[in-house]
Amino acid sequence: MNVQTCNLVPRCILQPAFSRHLLLPVLLLLLLQAWWGSCHPQCLDYKPPFQPHQPLVFCKEYSKFGCCDVEKDEQISQRFYTIMENFDHSGYSTCGRYIRSILCQECSPYAAHLYDAEDANTPMRILPGLCGDYCSDYWHQCRYTLSLLLEDSGSPQQFANLTAIIEEDRRKFCDFLELKDKQYCYPNVLTNAELNANLGLVREDPKGCLELCLQEVANGLRNPVAMIHADDGTHRFFVAEQLGYVWVYLANGSRIDRPFLNLTQAVLTSPWAGDERGFLCIALHPRFTTVRKAYVYYSVSVKKEERIRISEFTLSVLDDNQLDHSSERTIMEVVEPASNHNGGQLLFGHDGYLYIFIGDGGRAGDPFGKFGNSQNKSVLLGKVLRIDVDNNDDSAPYSIPSDNPFLGEKETRPEIYAYGVRNMWRCSIDRGDPATGAGRGRMFCGDVGQNKYEEVDLIVKGGNYGWRAKEGFSCYDRKLCQNSSLDDILPIFAYPHKLGKSVTGGYIYRGCQMPNLNGLYIFGDFMSGRLMSLKENTTTGEWQYTEICMGRGQTCRFPKLIDSHYKYIISFAEDEAGELYFLATGVPSATRRTGVIYKIVDPSRRAAPGKCSIKPSPVKIKGKLVHFYPREEFVINKKPTTTAVPTTTTRKTTTAKKTPRKPIVIIKPPMPTRKTIRKPPQATTTTTTAAAATTAKTTIQTTRKTTTTKTTLPATTPTIKATIKTTSATTIKPTTAPTTVQTAMMTTPATSTSTGYRTTVMTAASSRIAQTPIITTPSPRRHGRPLQYPPNATSQPLSPPQRPPSPSTTSLKRPHVASNSTPYPKRPGVITTTWAPHLNQKPQRPAISTTMPKTREEKLRIGEKLESAGQGNQVYKKPRGKGRDYKKGRDGRRLRGGSVRLVSTDGLLDRGRVEIFLRGEWGTVCDDLFSANAGSVVCRQLGFTKALAVMKRAVLGEADSSVRILLDDVECEGGERSLLECKRSRVGKHNCSHREDVGVICG
Repeated sequence: MNVQTCNLVPRCILQPAFSRHLLLPVLLLLLLQAWWGSCHPQCLDYKPPFQPHQPLVFCKEYSKFGCCDVEKDEQISQRFYTIMENFDHSGYSTCGRYIRSILCQECSPYAAHLYDAEDANTPMRILPGLCGDYCSDYWHQCRYTLSLLLEDSGSPQQFANLTAIIEEDRRKFCDFLELKDKQYCYPNVLTNAELNANLGLVREDPKGCLELCLQEVANGLRNPVAMIHADDGTHRFFVAEQLGYVWVYLANGSRIDRPFLNLTQAVLTSPWAGDERGFLCIALHPRFTTVRKAYVYYSVSVKKEERIRISEFTLSVLDDNQLDHSSERTIMEVVEPASNHNGGQLLFGHDGYLYIFIGDGGRAGDPFGKFGNSQNKSVLLGKVLRIDVDNNDDSAPYSIPSDNPFLGEKETRPEIYAYGVRNMWRCSIDRGDPATGAGRGRMFCGDVGQNKYEEVDLIVKGGNYGWRAKEGFSCYDRKLCQNSSLDDILPIFAYPHKLGKSVTGGYIYRGCQMPNLNGLYIFGDFMSGRLMSLKENTTTGEWQYTEICMGRGQTCRFPKLIDSHYKYIISFAEDEAGELYFLATGVPSATRRTGVIYKIVDPSRRAAPGKCSIKPSPVKIKGKLVHFYPREEFVINKKPTTTAVPTTTTRKTTTAKKTPRKPIVIIKPPMPTRKTIRKPPQATTTTTTAAAATTAKTTIQTTRKTTTTKTTLPATTPTIKATIKTTSATTIKPTTAPTTVQTAMMTTPATSTSTGYRTTVMTAASSRIAQTPIITTPSPRRHGRPLQYPPNATSQPLSPPQRPPSPSTTSLKRPHVASNSTPYPKRPGVITTTWAPHLNQKPQRPAISTTMPKTREEKLRIGEKLESAGQGNQVYKKPRGKGRDYKKGRDGRRLRGGSVRLVSTDGLLDRGRVEIFLRGEWGTVCDDLFSANAGSVVCRQLGFTKALAVMKRAVLGEADSSVRILLDDVECEGGERSLLECKRSRVGKHNCSHREDVGVICG
């Protein structure tokens, strides 16, 4: 039997059926797990693919599902037509399809894999990975178009010599372009039926478990029991702790340091694990912006008698983020005969009434009275209540809605809306389908069972939900169960205690960001930590159960996502936009700060960019903001978790042991010196004749130190136009020192050694001063893929018509921050010359001028440490003597906390490693989550306009061990005045090393 998996490096495992029949089931399971763990649709922005708002015009094949919207499609189209301006009709028809296909792979749902960009911390390819056969065809037909594809993707200087040699050698050409993974390379990725069978749907593992991911949004909470929103446009959410605190969180994740409500002195609870008493719920009036009232549900002790209290509070007139604690008004109190089964849900229905869910009074089996409290309609225990709290300022705390089902019935409490419930824990109301409104107003509840079953109920007016006669679908009290007058409503789903022993009701997902989840009821179990889902069959009315598990392998390899959670699932919630969350803790105690709020994320599909954007209304804040710092380790920064059992992972604060890195040297072969306009005495002139076409003969005069040659190519092949500019000069200074590079664009004949897989070529964007040198740094090999670089090449003197060899350490990779998103400009002038795609010759493209001012040449020495004061890392000592402890900058001014500087080994002022001054010392910043917005904050502090590029992995210099790492996980929106105002880890807390020092280039 021949089985092939979808691993990153395809492997065929052969097992004879007659000799391995006992191992085949296990083997197939492992292979399926490996296949599912490696297939990973992802875009170049490290987010899931989507369906664009409108069909694409240029890359039409990705209109239904991919990584491009209409705007991106137009940019690719403009780039294509700009490139094709260099071709005549024959060249257009021959090479147009190759260029179009390659450019459109940015729209592929597997773009991240094709561009080797699944890890946001490592460089990605400039061009997508091709399959071997396709690459060979491309080389034979249109090899010389490679330089055109690279020309606008990065610095032309970076690729000038590279393309000159690899375009002549098919093996080297395809070593750069080929992706060895035959499942994912283009075009095989489009024709793989297994790979694309369920593309865009929620991923399932081999057992059918839905694979989702999580995002941590709050932590350090003490048994968070409820999370609600005000539905007022601010997108705030309010989180209640069992201890009696309610906190306000803003849309950016920050928490206001003053509690919205503090009832810790009145709430009855204890630090015992599993204590069901305490502050259990809060609900805001549906017209909170005008009515300004909140309702709470908590346990209280009155004269040693335990009670449930429902109270009303009014919002403070001085602070919109705080209730007036003196305004408490008791709406209702219910005596609790035992300390458990307290219920604990408040919510407003779409009818505007307040619904209250109260437990059966506690103990086991509802032993109170002849039929128990739940079946006794003369008591409020074991019931769903509905009351009207509007217009109660000058009257009774509440009134009875006129359509309550038992209004007027003898010996029945009129507040009762439904009965026969045991201990309903967490209920929700369906918002309805966003398009059709179907399901709107339905009320779902999880009802905790006795000792066999947990159930999920759909609450209807006047319904009897069977307890204590029934537990789930089975009989609990056989006498009551056989009573013909029971007329109970069965649950929509019930599960045995082998899956969990305490249900936590959830929500129907109706948000915008994850269209796959629409209509899915997501809930969990407190004891087992299991996440579950139900999907309604609208034809039969039945609900189909599917378990939810954390995505394995690369499924959750997106920024900010995690693949594990704390076990004890306390509650579920939805925000103002309808996105879904759950609240869990590692220790179920009201005093332990192990509570975390997780956002549920589908990694398979997202909404189209811009569709779900929100603009929160401004919030007036009194007090301070407490910024959020995630405690869980992101999947993208660690080895993926493959176990399905919920676990917790805390971020390590120790710094990885640093190993010294040897400088990697790039030495290019000499390039011809051209005639200069500004400095004519420094140029030497000779003559080189370009190819002449029979249809349009053109002679190009250039300057070169070598002998003059004349080459004429046949005119029967497609014609390409070459753009020539000869207004700048190249200065060659050969050197024998192999440890430095004079400038990024200078070349010297020497041998260069390949540095292995993922050699990074980081090219700085053009700035107001100069181009930075090219630096290569080794990165670890990932996914087991073979090296993507040609073998070592030794440069030779120029001898026409051969091309000078290019060093093998140069890579077709680009830094993530250097992605090009703007249309490519047209060339200023074109000259027609003939071109033969099947020949090993091509029109001579002019060498690109790279001369820099001499003062810069003397400074640009990569790998050399500056020994002069003030240019390298410095360890500042505290000033001796009396007075306050502070530092002064070079201009004598006092340094404030949060000041930044750029440390450059080249002495350049506009680029370098970012260092920040905190607590009396300079330290570095890790590159985790550090984006262009954060770079702009740094550059503006230094007097520049913006950040041209953010350079990760210590590309612009690595600090020595004496310099501390002060900041990590820095996330800025771009408008902050310093990095201290951004989301970040605590000062000095990090999980990185100096190999991850971030640098910026300002302009």
